[in-house]
Amino acid sequence: MSYRDFINWFSTTPVGSWIAKTFASKVDPALYKLSGGRFTSTGPLTIPQLTLITTGRKSGKPRVVQLGYTEDGDDVLVIASNFGGTNHPAWSYNLDANPEAKIRLGAAEKDVAATRLTDSEKAILWPKIENTIPQMKSYVKRTDRNIKVYRLKERTS
Repeated sequence: MSYRDFINWFSTTPVGSWIAKTFASKVDPALYKLSGGRFTSTGPLTIPQLTLITTGRKSGKPRVVQLGYTEDGDDVLVIASNFGGTNHPAWSYNLDANPEAKIRLGAAEKDVAATRLTDSEKAILWPKIENTIPQMKSYVKRTDRNIKVYRLKERTS
């Protein structure tokens, strides 16, 4: 088993998901930024990742989260899987309330606008998402909720 396969598998286990939620979620955005997008707490990236900076829907403060993503043309798709949890992640509610956000992709920071995919759009793109982020195959089995997918399109001035 390769390092990439091991990390991707481990992140789907209960222990791996717990570590990601409690530890990696706090340190990965900083490690990603310091390394110019080359490293997180697991070392070299095993899936494409970005840092998403939303505006808190209640606080109005910047909220930062590290996410896997899938490219779709010039846009990126982020998946509100929450490790297959029963609730949608907080960042998805922030995007629903205010779709203007920022992403850090490697060393570059971009302003983006988010739109939530319809179920039919998501169905077309889901095989591509699972191919890019293999953990999604496990996460979708863990939950009965409709996992949200957002298209992030770069905003131009």
